[in-house]
Amino acid sequence: MTPTQRKIGMFVCLFTIVLAVLDLQIVSAATVPIVSDLDPVHGIDQFPWLISAFALASAAMLPLYGKLCDTLGAKRVFLGAVATFLLGSALCGLAQSMGQLIAARAVQGLGGGGLMSITMVVMAHLKDPDEEKGGGSGGIGGIVAGGGMALGPWLGGFLTDHASWRWIFYVNLPLGLAVLVAGALVLKLPDHPVRRPLDWAGAGLAAAFSTALLLATDWGGKKYAWSSPQIIGLLCAAALGVALFLWRQKRAAEPVLPLSLFRVPELRWGFVVQGITGAAMMCAIYYVLVYLQVARGLSSSAAGLYLIPMAVGMTAVGIVVGRLRASARTFTISGTLTMTATFVLFATTITPDTNLWLIRAELLLAGVGFGQLIGQLIQLVQNAAPRPLLGVATTSIRFFQTLGNALGAALFGTVLFRLIDGDVSAIPALHGARHALAVRDFVHATDIVFWCGAALMLVGAALATRLPKPPSAVERTEASYAQPVRA
Repeated sequence: MTPTQRKIGMFVCLFTIVLAVLDLQIVSAATVPIVSDLDPVHGIDQFPWLISAFALASAAMLPLYGKLCDTLGAKRVFLGAVATFLLGSALCGLAQSMGQLIAARAVQGLGGGGLMSITMVVMAHLKDPDEEKGGGSGGIGGIVAGGGMALGPWLGGFLTDHASWRWIFYVNLPLGLAVLVAGALVLKLPDHPVRRPLDWAGAGLAAAFSTALLLATDWGGKKYAWSSPQIIGLLCAAALGVALFLWRQKRAAEPVLPLSLFRVPELRWGFVVQGITGAAMMCAIYYVLVYLQVARGLSSSAAGLYLIPMAVGMTAVGIVVGRLRASARTFTISGTLTMTATFVLFATTITPDTNLWLIRAELLLAGVGFGQLIGQLIQLVQNAAPRPLLGVATTSIRFFQTLGNALGAALFGTVLFRLIDGDVSAIPALHGARHALAVRDFVHATDIVFWCGAALMLVGAALATRLPKPPSAVERTEASYAQPVRA
């Protein structure tokens, strides 16, 4: 590919990531209009499934996407994922009931999971041949993804307020079609796929255990008690699914997640730290937004604007990191320590009357921390992965982030609701002394959640130090003479 084609291809990929991440978050700002239009009586009870259906479908497909990418070629799988995403978007906009909308969100999620993960593989292939393997594509993609995650709720509120909730889905169609056409014409990837039989059993087991785990963490402590038969049954099913999946991966001729990947230290520890990062990001974004709405009385769209400083921090880090010569390991350690400090600040400064500019500053610092982690971990994994398994390695790190999001939501949600008596959503409707007391109790519980986030990120920092140090320039030169160049 020519340098111009590479630049166009990179822009197409970045735009695709934004589409995928926005649609994961954008629905949260349109709760009331969707429910009022489709099912005013029972819609609010079904609304969480709009988010869960997308996340479940994305997570279930991730392991299979990686193998499809390595066997069929990244371009074909990329275009197929975009087409599936557009089909789901159209069906969402046309939905006439909550059931139809939930089913359409699942279709959209099947494509959305591929958009986020396969696009990272395409970006790795788009690197200049003279650059080191993996280049900076993972870093740039991760920063764009983080910014899209932060801006999603605000954009959803804007489209809902000025047009219709259906436009949060329809807007994907012209943009996605442009991606399809540009991708088909411009992308000429240097991969050489080899057609092999796919491990459908392994993919099915991965989908089964991730679905059971995500449902358990989504319902636990909310729809059902953690000790209820439903949650215990889901957790047992998840544990059994993991055991069967590992058993299958040891015996399959072409496993969807080769266990040999875990013998590579960069991949083994990178997967774990990425999972911890996913849990921490869920904590930072969700519980700051809940604090702003419950304790400070902001609307969901107004609270969403407070995530702009986080997006700015991520973007700034992406620009700076690209110009520095420090290793991905160094940025991973720095990022985990930055997020540890951010959570400590959240826990020690957030009160019922904290200055809101201080909240913005702390979210800016959170963006700086997450910006170092999201992109650099992907780049580190791509650099260390065997070239024939680049697709599997890239989708695997996204898979671990998705599981981290789910487990983080469960962990932090359990802590919060164990410390609070009553319904959090009812606090804004209280008055006088009862309101002040409820807000004080809520803020105290939220501070403890942030302390848990700090402890989790400290564990992530300790694990990040286990990542191997990159070889020096002299060692790389000696290795290039000692070993033949890999194709």
